[in-house]
Amino acid sequence: MADVLNPTALSAEDLAQAYSLHPSDHLGMLLVSKIFVGNGFGSWKRGMLVALSTKGKLFFIDGSLEKPAATSPNLKKWIKCNDMVMAWILNVVTKDIGDSIIYATSARDMWIQLEERYGQANGAKNYQVQRQICTISQGANDIATYFTKIKTLWDEISDPR
Repeated sequence: MADVLNPTALSAEDLAQAYSLHPSDHLGMLLVSKIFVGNGFGSWKRGMLVALSTKGKLFFIDGSLEKPAATSPNLKKWIKCNDMVMAWILNVVTKDIGDSIIYATSARDMWIQLEERYGQANGAKNYQVQRQICTISQGANDIATYFTKIKTLWDEISDPR
């Protein structure tokens, strides 16, 4: 991937991928199955990053593809793809969250707002997850369900955000 600090480092292949839209790509597309409601940001973010990566659109949120100059032949392509990414993000957040980010000037700005608001490590949340880990029991769950619960908690506590 390109050097985030040097947007011009994108290869021609990266640019072609960033500016391409598949015929199945549309404004109403849901990139992840779980709508973000204000909690569980780490797992929602991970799902979005995977989805945007498969679409070749990470460049629009990671800062590696800035808006081209007004005279650039790529400006219209950038606007179209950036707007598509913004629509995809808005489709997978609640209306209230969407209303709070709708006026972002780019998908990158929208993403930064979400990360600043929901992506901060929270001491109280970490304590709550640690407590859940200490008190979890298999109970009537089968081993697969029990393991999934434990694994989810461990992943949440080890999330480096």
